[in-house]
Amino acid sequence: MDIWIILDGEKVGPIHDFEIRRKIETRELPATTPAWHEGLDAWKPLIEIDLFTREFEIAVIPPPADKLPPPLPKKTAYIRRFWARWFDLYLYTGLWWFAMWAAGQDIKAALLNPWLMFFHCVPWFALEALLIHKFRTTPGKWLLGLQVVNNDSSQLDLAASIRRSLRVMFSGVGFGWGLLAVFCQALSLFTAKRLGTPLWDLRGGHQVVINSLCPVRIVVLICLFAGALQLQMIVVSPYLFEMAGKSFPSIKEQYEKNQPWHLPERFKKP
Repeated sequence: MDIWIILDGEKVGPIHDFEIRRKIETRELPATTPAWHEGLDAWKPLIEIDLFTREFEIAVIPPPADKLPPPLPKKTAYIRRFWARWFDLYLYTGLWWFAMWAAGQDIKAALLNPWLMFFHCVPWFALEALLIHKFRTTPGKWLLGLQVVNNDSSQLDLAASIRRSLRVMFSGVGFGWGLLAVFCQALSLFTAKRLGTPLWDLRGGHQVVINSLCPVRIVVLICLFAGALQLQMIVVSPYLFEMAGKSFPSIKEQYEKNQPWHLPERFKKP
């Protein structure tokens, strides 16, 4: 069928209806374009002509989901998140052992107490929940440009923050205890790569916002990390070497030879 249309105030035609359909599909002709064909009593917009109404309906229907391009992958920064997590834990642990020593506690007895060693990181996760609720971040996350928020970018309420920290403590780092922590970290990385996010964020509806790295903050993180490790070793190493020396006398002999370097006088008990 031949069609006439009006473009820029001028009559154009005749144009075959299949050419009109092609121009509608390519968005060359808007729905309001005046058109006429034999049998009509006046010019009408293309969308009101029965021949082309369906073409416009099809044009506005979005393509099916399986035809859409896949969404861009989200940044994960698992390496940054790993170091932020363990920086926080080691900073806390170093300060915890120093506080134990400063309070005159029996360090050797603490090391030999399996329940104390298993649960000594629990206070940190309570503090972490409070920090994320108040500031959206922790010292390690702040230094590495990370923030924890809900999926709608809102701040976590205290209950949600506590639930998240508990999930991390149980399934993410295994209370920070030896081989259990290594196993939990490996399992968490495996599930995060399969699901696109760690279980504690998936279940809670949270996300980690990844900001650009600041070189100065990285230097600060390295220095504090090294300081926390050194502080922990200054307090704990004498007792670890003493206990190891009972089974391996050569280790004890070597430690006693170098003891003044390992344990400065100000840290020795009278």
